[in-house]
This record gives sequence, C-alpha cells and structure tokens, in this order.
Amino acid sequence: MSLVKAKKHLGQHFLTDKGIANRIVEALVNTDKYKQVLEVGPGMGILSDFLLQRKDLETYLIDIDTESFHFLNEKYPELGDRLINGDFLKLNFDDIFPDKFAIIGNFPYNISSQILFKILDNRNKVVEMVGMFQKEVAQRCAAPAGNKEYGILSVFLQAYYKIEYLFTVKPGTFNPPPKVHSAVIRLIRNEVEALDCDEKLFWRVVKAGFNQRRKTLRNAVSAVMPKDKMDDHIYFEKRAEQLTVADFVALTQHVSKLMAV
Repeated sequence: MSLVKAKKHLGQHFLTDKGIANRIVEALVNTDKYKQVLEVGPGMGILSDFLLQRKDLETYLIDIDTESFHFLNEKYPELGDRLINGDFLKLNFDDIFPDKFAIIGNFPYNISSQILFKILDNRNKVVEMVGMFQKEVAQRCAAPAGNKEYGILSVFLQAYYKIEYLFTVKPGTFNPPPKVHSAVIRLIRNEVEALDCDEKLFWRVVKAGFNQRRKTLRNAVSAVMPKDKMDDHIYFEKRAEQLTVADFVALTQHVSKLMAV
C-alpha cells in the first residue's frame, strides 16, 4: 500500500507516535454507556489500529479524503460498510447509529469548532468524545469561568459535558508537523437533559455577552433586550467571563422575566 500524502486544504497532520495514539484510544472510558465509536479523519489508521483491538467497541471510520478511504479499505477489508468515505459535518448520525455512541479523532484544526458544534447539536447521542485539537482550542473548551480563555465555546460545551484537558502534544509527533502545539481533551455527557431556561435565549445571551466581552453585561446584553428594561441585578454589572454556566442560566431566566413585562 502506498502511503497517503497529507493534504494542506484538508488540514491533515498525521500522528506518527504510536504511544500517543494508544493513550488517546485508552482515554475512551465511559463504555458502559455505548458500544459504537466513530473515528473522524483516520488518515492512515494509527488510532484505528488500537481502536480495532478493543473488543468492547464496534469501530466506524469516516474520512472525506478519497485517498485515505482507499488506503484504509485495503488495510481493513473487514470493516465493510463501517468505513465511510464522506464529510463528517454532513453525516446524519441517525442513519448509522440507532443508539448512543462515542467520537474520537485527531481532528483537522481548520474545522475544529464546527466539529464541536456538531457534537453539541447531537449531544443526546454523543455521550463521549476524545479528540486532538490545537492546544488553544482545547484550553478554551476546558477553561473555567474567570479564565481569559473562557468563552462562548466553553459555556456551551460545559453546559452539557464534563470536560477534561488530558495532555499536550508537541508538533514533532506529526507528519507534517503543525506550527502549533496540540492537546487531547475528553468530553463526557453530563446529566443535564435540558437547561432550566429558554435554551434559544440562553445561546443569544451567551453570544451577546462574549461578543463584547470587555463590556459589562448591561451593555453587551443590550443586543438582546433594551437597556431600559434592565434592573439593578448584579449580573448586569459583571462581564461575561465572570459568569459560570449556572450563572448564565440564572441570567437567562431573569432576562426572560424582564422581557415578558
């Protein structure tokens, strides 16, 4: 089999360190909740080799790169329909996974936020995710309130998932090496089925708050409701980065009441 060439336009950086690949696969720990796992962008299969050794999991692979697909088809003929040549972002999970499942991957950095939002949109099916991201994105996902990395993505993900920053990965462990450090994080679905507020309003309030993160929420949230409807609630005097997920839920409840008056 001829090796697959990494393609810049697909953001491919193939992991070459088998020790790190094994650590990533071993980080799937919540397998009492699922039996199927989907690997995104397997490339030449360094993670897949370890995934397919796990007898507790039924592994699926998806790669948009036709060259990778043909390489993997030759390498793992036993996969059959479980090897998919397609775009993860356009994949209808219900067509393949009737029940809850996990996602794993060394994700293309140019679409990492889109991958995370797709997981969020399917949060009641995706109960665990272990993934390699650009270090800054990983830090942003796991950052607590009050941290300068804390932002929109942090709040949305932490509303529905427990997030752990597992370890940092140096550029030299990839081919070609990226210009940045990478990191592996784990998301495990929490017990929140639905937020205790209007979820659409919650998303609007969080986005408004962080879109003007240097301003107090009195000024930032004016994009959602008029200032003359606001009262002297303490949250309006704070900045978005100071509020936890629970605070944002409480703020959304309060905004909803004020808007109804």
